[in-house]
Amino acid sequence: MLKKGLLAILDFLLFSNLFIGICAVAQGLVTYHLLQVPPDTYILAFLFFATIGLYNFSMLLAKPVNPEKSPFIRVRWIFSHHRMIISITLISLLCLIPLGLWYLSIESKLLMAFTGLLAVGYNVPFLTLNQQKIGLRNIPGIKLFLISLVWSVSCVLLPIVELERSYQINISSADTLLLVAKRFLFIAAITVPFDIRDLFQDKLYALKTIPVMLGEKKAYIFCQFLLIGYLALLLLFRQATYADVIATTLTLGLTGWLIFKSNIKKNEYYYFFYLDGTMLLQYLMLILFGWLSMFI
Repeated sequence: MLKKGLLAILDFLLFSNLFIGICAVAQGLVTYHLLQVPPDTYILAFLFFATIGLYNFSMLLAKPVNPEKSPFIRVRWIFSHHRMIISITLISLLCLIPLGLWYLSIESKLLMAFTGLLAVGYNVPFLTLNQQKIGLRNIPGIKLFLISLVWSVSCVLLPIVELERSYQINISSADTLLLVAKRFLFIAAITVPFDIRDLFQDKLYALKTIPVMLGEKKAYIFCQFLLIGYLALLLLFRQATYADVIATTLTLGLTGWLIFKSNIKKNEYYYFFYLDGTMLLQYLMLILFGWLSMFI
C-alpha cells in the first residue's frame, strides 16, 4: 500500500511536469551560485511556472488518437488526468502574467517572448513543405539545438540580463558566453537519450533527430563528448571555485554513467526522474561541496 501511494505521488510529480519545473528552478539557482550573487525569487518563480506551462501545453497539443492505448505510461497518465493537467497549465500561465508584466525588464520580456515562440514553434505546425504542414521539429537535427537553446537562454541568460538591468551587476561577455555554452552542452547531453528511447517512433514520423542520423551507438558516444566539452569549459570559467569544479565534475561523471546505462528498454521513470533529475542534482552537489569546503 505504501509503495503504491509513493508511486502515485511520483507519477503526479513527474507527469504533471512539476518535477521538471523544480529542475528549471535548480538550473536557475546553479547560475546564481556560479556567479556568486543572491538568487532572484521572481525569476525563479517565472522559470518554474513557464516550464510547467510549456511542457504541459506541448503534451496537450500532441494528444494521440487513442491515448489510453499508448505504450507510454506518461501519455496514459496525462490524458487520464486531462482536466487536472489543463487546470495546472492554466494556473501556471496565469501566474506568468504578473511575473512577466511587473517583474521582468523590457529586455527580459523580449528575450522570453523570443524563447517562447521558439518553444511553441517546435510543436505547432506553422510551416508548409510539399503541401504539408510541419513544425520546427521536422527540420533535421534541430530538436536537440532548440531544446538546449531554450533551457540555456531561460536558466542562464535571463538571470544575467535581470542582474545587469535591474541590479546593475555587470557580468562579462566571456563569462556569460561560457555559462550559456556549458549549460547548452549539459542539456544537450541529457536530451539525446530521450531521442534514443524514441528512435523507432521518430523514424516512423520521419523526424531527423541525432540518434536517427547517427545511430544509437554513436549517439551515446556523442553524449559523452558533450559532457567532456562541458568539463573543458568549466576549467576556463574564472569564477568557478575549487569546490564548484569538484561538485560539477562528479555530477558530470554520474550523468555520463546514467546516459551510458540508459537504453530503449529502460522505463520512463529512469528518464524523467534520473536523467532529468541530474539538473537538480547539479545544484545540490554545488551546495553540498560549497558547505564542505568551509570545514576543510
